[in-house]
Amino acid sequence: MIDISVRENIELKGKTVAVIGAGKSGAAAARLLIKKEANALLSDQNESPLLTKDLSELERLGVAMEFGGHSEKIFEADMMVVSPGVPQDADAIRCASEKEIPVVSEVELASWFTDLPVVAVTGSNGKTTTTTMLAEMCTRGKFNPFLAGNIGIPFSETVTSTLETRPEKGIHILEISSFQMEHIRHFHPKVAVLLNLTADHLDRYPTVDDYAAAKMRIMENMTADDTVIFNSDDSQLSAMIHTTAQLIPFSLAGHSDSLFSVNETKIYDGADEILIYKKDVSLPGVHNLTNFLAAATACRLLGVTVEAIGKVMQTFSGVPHRLEYILTLDGVDYYNDSKATNIDSVKVALDSFPGPVILIMGGRDKGANFRELHPYLAGKVKRIIVLGEAADRIQESLSPIPPSTRAHSLDSAVSLAHDYSQSGDTVLLAPGCASFDMFTNFEERGDTFKQAVNALESQQ
Repeated sequence: MIDISVRENIELKGKTVAVIGAGKSGAAAARLLIKKEANALLSDQNESPLLTKDLSELERLGVAMEFGGHSEKIFEADMMVVSPGVPQDADAIRCASEKEIPVVSEVELASWFTDLPVVAVTGSNGKTTTTTMLAEMCTRGKFNPFLAGNIGIPFSETVTSTLETRPEKGIHILEISSFQMEHIRHFHPKVAVLLNLTADHLDRYPTVDDYAAAKMRIMENMTADDTVIFNSDDSQLSAMIHTTAQLIPFSLAGHSDSLFSVNETKIYDGADEILIYKKDVSLPGVHNLTNFLAAATACRLLGVTVEAIGKVMQTFSGVPHRLEYILTLDGVDYYNDSKATNIDSVKVALDSFPGPVILIMGGRDKGANFRELHPYLAGKVKRIIVLGEAADRIQESLSPIPPSTRAHSLDSAVSLAHDYSQSGDTVLLAPGCASFDMFTNFEERGDTFKQAVNALESQQ
């Protein structure tokens, strides 16, 4: 077995490491292990999770692979690395623990092999937008940011790219999910940004408290030399912060220790100078103001100028699949919010539009309470189009007001929405569910929605 008790003493050369899960994170972890002269075994229960070009590259590098199930070989390894999509109660993980094989997450593995500072962003909603804002602000602040994590680029991939040289003013900007924190030992951000905390992933965690506890592990190894930036407007989140790190709040409501403040028309910096007028902020919605404040606070601590921060607030164009405007057709606006995979994301999306809205929902059920949406639907949503595995439960929870219609595919949902819409309406994809019943990920779902909308235009 590998002794991983002291980060600085971890040695992988010549050791065998089993990587469980052959998605992007697993493949990137295997490449990093080979770079560190370990023997990597990539194991997945699915028959062929990797593209042919990825298989060819991994074979060339000398990665051993097995698909269609885990063999006993994974328990002959000196250590196990777990991809975030593998639940912590999976048989392979349970058996490894019983055999006292060290089990770590892909994020944990990558963190051992970089000495660049890490800024890690977590929360139930807004992570990708905030992380991307933060990276743009750092770029304008003359940093060399490496964007990775739950955003779709494995941390192992960016760490591998920086092994040979230390990039000047390099910094890792990570989006962190609860799944990635389940098997950490030494993972230690210099700055952690905590956005919010709402019920999510109850298909994976027994309770909201278990989900929240996984999120809060981001602070587990932080010290008095580190900083936790948190949303003081979220009382549930604030109550769960226990750390020796320095605490810096951000707030729309106002907090005496915040680095930025907000009134009805303006955002001010720490010197009470006007940073930007709210009308000039590039993205609509109260939630995006909160995201901007979180990113700006982290960047000020890193030494990014208020001028650079203000410029990004004025020009940032958003992230695909997050309240993404597609087009206007016959006076109807079409928006793609495929990343709205939980109930609170749907609430935020609905709050961003005055109505009337035709809402497309559905996918794989994550244990959400859809009835929480009733106050957000009233007087705003004229019809719901439902699809996927959760369609029946959504209809049972929300019908008959507003009325709902079942669609057999996302293409047919878009067609139905078009038929029900009239000038002045908004058609909004905000599924409130995971995508895995019909799509590989939320990006594929969002791209399918955009293609269907664009096809409507071409039919005119």
